[in-house]
Amino acid sequence: MFWPLKNKMITVKLKGGLGNQMFQYALGRHLALRNKTALELDTSSFRADRLRKYELGHFNIMEELAKPFEKILFFVAKKLDFLQRKSIFYKEKEKFKFDPTILSLRGNIYFDGSWQSEKYFKDIRETIIKEFTVKTKQNKKNSAILEKIKSINSVAVHIRRKDYLTDPKTKEYHGFCSLKYYQKAIQKIKNKIDNPKLFIFSDDIFWAKENLKVKNAVYVDNNPPEKGYEDMRLMKNCKHFIIANSTFSWWSAWLSDNADKIVCAPKQWLRKDIQTPDLLPSSWILI
Repeated sequence: MFWPLKNKMITVKLKGGLGNQMFQYALGRHLALRNKTALELDTSSFRADRLRKYELGHFNIMEELAKPFEKILFFVAKKLDFLQRKSIFYKEKEKFKFDPTILSLRGNIYFDGSWQSEKYFKDIRETIIKEFTVKTKQNKKNSAILEKIKSINSVAVHIRRKDYLTDPKTKEYHGFCSLKYYQKAIQKIKNKIDNPKLFIFSDDIFWAKENLKVKNAVYVDNNPPEKGYEDMRLMKNCKHFIIANSTFSWWSAWLSDNADKIVCAPKQWLRKDIQTPDLLPSSWILI
């Protein structure tokens, strides 16, 4: 039977914000390397998404965008039960739980899911770190901040509030980290590190200034929302991390090459009673 797809093509559906897209790409990149083929990125979900857009183009990734008809063919394969053939439409069964069988799949595969676990790609960590470097040249302000970050015991503190508070569905599902969480995490860092310097990143920097009240902290507020990748470039170069329940700050901490980094993360990642057993690396401190 004629099947007009490339041999052993790996395609991943991209959706959500930058951090989510990075998880989806990382899984696809690993599978593409295992299959010895190229990776294609399906960006069609962003046509109907008013809040999100494709953002991976700011990185040095292997960027090849899937054509619309290729996605349709995978849907046809799903409907006609081609699962025993070499074209598979694979939807994630359980979020935040690593499925080891995924890494053994071969053939033409379309992946639809979140894939939020380092276990899907930690074997190619160096490749992922290299490809998730920003290719856009920094402006003078960001360059000056980066130079300072690299020269001291810098701690990236990420506070995410706005969409977690204003969007009813997001608020119900995610919730947000409390002031008490950040106070505990900051104290933990101070107990473990000499002369830490906090660099605070937030989509609600006013709230951070009014509530954290940290002496001599640097509040990074020069990058607009559409340039989140610039904040990530700064954050990942910090020595240590206090992250929010956000894939954006998850990646900032994970991409850090500091072998002695301390990462404080919220024990309760989601508001609802949803378990996230494989989301947070075992070396991170849960608060």
